[in-house]
Formats: sequence, structure tokens, C-alpha cells
Amino acid sequence: MAPSRMDPQDDYDVAEPKVVYDINVPYKASSDEYQRRIEERTEFPSYLPHWEQGQWFEDFPQFDYEDPALRADPKKPNLFSAGVSAQPVTPRMGTILTGIKLETLSQAAKDELALLICERKFVVLREQLDFLHSGPQFQKDFMSYFGKLSRQPVTGAIKDHPEFHIIHRDGNEEDIARFFKHKMSTTIWHHDVSYERQPPGYVMLGILACPDVGGDTVVADMTMAYKRLSPVFRGMIDQLKAVHTSRHLIAHTKASKQLVRCNPVDSVHPVVRVHPVTGEKAIFYNMEFPDEVIGLKDQEAEVVMKFLMDFVRNGHDFQARVHWEKHSVVMFDNRTTLHTGTVDYDTTVQARHLFRLAAMTEVPISVADSEKLRG
Repeated sequence: MAPSRMDPQDDYDVAEPKVVYDINVPYKASSDEYQRRIEERTEFPSYLPHWEQGQWFEDFPQFDYEDPALRADPKKPNLFSAGVSAQPVTPRMGTILTGIKLETLSQAAKDELALLICERKFVVLREQLDFLHSGPQFQKDFMSYFGKLSRQPVTGAIKDHPEFHIIHRDGNEEDIARFFKHKMSTTIWHHDVSYERQPPGYVMLGILACPDVGGDTVVADMTMAYKRLSPVFRGMIDQLKAVHTSRHLIAHTKASKQLVRCNPVDSVHPVVRVHPVTGEKAIFYNMEFPDEVIGLKDQEAEVVMKFLMDFVRNGHDFQARVHWEKHSVVMFDNRTTLHTGTVDYDTTVQARHLFRLAAMTEVPISVADSEKLRG
């Protein structure tokens, strides 16, 4: 449903928020002195978060999409060329690749990389210094092969490149202390940008600086989570749809007197979606963007969805931790995974700095729509 147009400079009559919306949504530097200090401490100063005035984006138009993984050779001969090695993160999910240079991949190898991501849920690519130094435009062109890039509604981006979401922690102890004054954990299990009509299917995270220990990203396999449920319960949630919205994110940002680049977006998605490449069913619900569950009363939705998210929190046997190493890149399937960052390191000692690019793919396919397509 399309929200009504509002001026980006309108003020909401909302009380000053007591805590940041999400600890991984950075806000503007507290002072010029702090900005100078972090610029001196980073290897990638042009990738520090930037808030560009005067930007305004209309709703992203619907588009046709063909997944590159559908073109891939299942044996992946172009991706697994001489000198490339693969190591599993867990038996069922996650692959660490070494010996690959992202900036030199052919189209056939990119197709095979997409297929590997669909099959293994996420891929860790070590030693990507050249790719990380290739610049924002090259990186955008690379990710655009996998889908149209989403634009960031509120967060710090790269100057002239609003497709980049930048996470930067370096001496942000006041933000973190304020967060923990009201919250017990920084973890928030989410799909990236699930409020879009065509949410991202392929997401890239590029690490620009990381602690020696800590700051991991944790990934949950939502296809395995779905399989663990009883047939009766699966049959019930197969029929459900939920409203995913950016309204809360944008309202909080406005209340914080920060920059907003677009109207709120509401989209209705199935609670269980079917993957167009693997045919797997996966729970498509998270702790950040879903709002109303259509067809359930509020109390019913609260019980059912709290059960699902508690199940994910406790599902360590279908989760994996991505241990960051400097100059690594991670690509993951946003359709079949949830993920969360962890702030468990001392930001006064070491920085955590990364960028995200999110390639939007198909309109989520419900179980009923998938059965119609097969029929």
C-alpha cells in the first residue's frame, strides 16, 4: 500500500526517543573533533557515514527479475577454478572461500556464486583487499548484477552513493551506554529491508575494520527453522501474510531530528516464502519490520510470532557465527536467513566499520502461489 506524500522536513510531534532505534543504525558524529579523529583512524575514510542534504527518493517501482542462479552450472566450474578452496562453516550452511578475487569474476562465475549463496545461505570471501579498494561505483556495479540496489531511507551512506548502508563504531561508548540503559541485548534478528515490495535477495557486507575478537555476525537458517515445525503448525503459518513497514524506523529518525530520504513503505509479504531457485520454504518474519499479521487478532499474532522469534533465538543448531577478518566480504541469501550483529567489543580500543549493499530480487512467493505455478 502506497503511503501518502509528506515533506521530508516535516516535524513529528513525538517525544524525544529514549534509545536508538537499532544500535546498528548510526547517527551523525557528535562533533567536528570526533569526525576528524575517526577519519585519521580508518583505512577507508571515504566510507565513513555521510548524511547528504536534499536527497529525496520516491517509492521504488516494481520491476521484472530473473535470478542469475537459475543460469548457473550446478558444478560451478568457473567459480571453483584452480587455487580456490572451500571450507564449510557448519555442515548445513555457510562456506568460506579463499583464492577468489571478486573483481575478476566472469558473468558465469557470478551466476555460480549466486547459486552457491542460495544453496549454502551465506558465503565468506577472505582477502578481498583489491575489491574493497575498487571504489563505491565498482562495488555497486558488481552487486547490481544480482538485482536492483536498495537505497537507504535514513542511515549514513557514502557521499553520492545512497545505496550504501554504513555501520561504523569507533569510540561510540555514549551511544552504547544509552542503549544498554534501556535494553539488555544488541541483537535484533532481521531480514534487511524486508519492507520493500521486492526485498533484497542477495546482500553484501564488506568489512573495512574489525576488532581482533568480537563483533561477529550471527546467521539463522530459516529453511531449517521451518522444517523443525510440526506439519500442523507449518500448515497454519503457510496461509499467513504480514505487513512489513519502515514507518517505525522513519518516525524514530524524525523524532531524533535526523535526516529522512523517503516516505515510509508498507508491503504485505507471506510469513512463509518459497525460494525461486531451490524451491525451499522459509519463514519470512523478523524482529524489526513486521507489524500486523493479516487474519489474526492482535493477541493471537503476538503469541504466534513471539513463539517463532523465541524459537529462532534459541535455535543454535540452525545458526552460524561469521567471525570477521580484516578485508573480508560476506554475501548472504536474505530470503532464507535472519541475521544479527553483536556489539560485544570495546569501541574505545578497536573500530568496527563495514558497508552493506542489498540487491532487491523477486516479489516474495507464497506457498499458495508456488503451488499454482507448479500446477
